[in-house]
Amino acid sequence: MKLNAGITTDKIAESKEFYTKVLNFGVTFENEFYLLLHTPDKNMNLAFLLPNHPSQQALFHEPFNGKGMFLTIEVDDVDKIYNEIKKMGIEIRIDIRNESWGDRHFAIQDPNGIGIDVVKYTEPVTK
Repeated sequence: MKLNAGITTDKIAESKEFYTKVLNFGVTFENEFYLLLHTPDKNMNLAFLLPNHPSQQALFHEPFNGKGMFLTIEVDDVDKIYNEIKKMGIEIRIDIRNESWGDRHFAIQDPNGIGIDVVKYTEPVTK
């Protein structure tokens, strides 16, 4: 089984720019109403669909409202990614930090309002 998440949005161009430039995603497929991106290792996909497109069933017409969704991107070197993104001038919504449950992470937000948690999993802190 493979999961491909999709976001219905008018911000397809902005999403493409953000994910390809900031997070180094690649373009798998695109046309005038649909964009399919892949992670740098090509193991995961993220899709964007224009709202109310006549080729799609009504179930997929409603645009995302910018709330109630997040993405977690696991990386090998979170500090390196953090510094690269910071140099780009991208707003850091949660500054880099270590959590007691075993994450070193920071968060940014995409053009659709989706929070993106960039994380390196570490051992939980024991007391």
